[in-house]
Amino acid sequence: MKLRQLILILSLFLLPVALRAQGDSVAVLHEAVAEEGGSLNPGAIIIGHVTDAHSWHMFDYVGKDGEEHAVAIPLPIIVVNNGHVDVFSSSKFHHGHADYKGYRLIGGGMEKETIICVDESGEPLMNEDGSVAKPVDLSITKTAAAIFIAVLVLLVIIFVAGHKAKKNPKQAPSGLQNLVEMLVCHVRDEMAKPMIGERYEKYLPYLLTLFFFIFFCNCLGLIPFFPAGANITGNIAVTATLALITFFITNLSGNKHYWKDIFNTPGVPAWLKIFPLMPVVEVVGVITKPIVLMIRLFANMTAGHIVVLGFIVIIFILSNTFGVATGGAVSVISILFSVFIDVLECLVAYIQAYVFTMLSALYIGMAVVEPEEE
Repeated sequence: MKLRQLILILSLFLLPVALRAQGDSVAVLHEAVAEEGGSLNPGAIIIGHVTDAHSWHMFDYVGKDGEEHAVAIPLPIIVVNNGHVDVFSSSKFHHGHADYKGYRLIGGGMEKETIICVDESGEPLMNEDGSVAKPVDLSITKTAAAIFIAVLVLLVIIFVAGHKAKKNPKQAPSGLQNLVEMLVCHVRDEMAKPMIGERYEKYLPYLLTLFFFIFFCNCLGLIPFFPAGANITGNIAVTATLALITFFITNLSGNKHYWKDIFNTPGVPAWLKIFPLMPVVEVVGVITKPIVLMIRLFANMTAGHIVVLGFIVIIFILSNTFGVATGGAVSVISILFSVFIDVLECLVAYIQAYVFTMLSALYIGMAVVEPEEE
């Protein structure tokens, strides 16, 4: 490979990383400036960036009137209260500063955003048990909107590559088609075939969908600007849903030998089966497998975002404590560490997609494998 090509590849690889660090820095800077005169809350800033919300928040700023203003993309609010459905824009809440149609948006930062019911005077309505009345919230949140965007873009990429392959079946793949075919062959030859065996083709579409969705969402999370930047796989509801799908496919596909090994484990003393210690251990193992999938993906993707934001927030903590000069001196080191972590996140984005898909294939393979005849 020529030096010029190597420099180009490295530049394309590091560009999203630099944009990510710059975007996080700008977002935190705006919020820090907005809180000037008050106390800087690092925890609220960091958690507010990685958690879900009812609007796509960009940044805050202090206007000429001295008031704090937020720049955000409003999202649809869909709530069901006493059998009545209300649909309106999240902008009606004015970022939690106004009530609308008897609803109020509370939380944000360290607390989860929640919609509660209020009366005409603005007092929260209470249930009979003393808890605050809440409607059934079916809103399109930031994570849900990001999923729609990710799926749409991913479908376009797949269909474009597929159309190109059908149009020129005898021509060597290139560009986008080459990348997609390489990943498809990677999932098929490195995960599906070795883990599942001869019946891999039945489960290959699910494994391909799983890998591409996780990998693409992980990559979108590294880009700080709309329509990317949402922490999709850092939302435990998303990872739990993916893990449950694997759980149901695995156990619904399990053959008689799979269930026999769980409730009548071979090679185990009879008294352990009667007790029954081993069946309990095996059933617990069946339940914990999707939990491990869920937590691993959620924790790894969230941790990277928190670490990067932590390095950025340190700049403003030291500036407020020791002065602007100290914050400026530390900013160079913080940005360098942020870029380093972002480079690792690029690798983690692939590794987590690979591990989740590979373990899903392994669990399915263990459920459908036929024992060898003695």
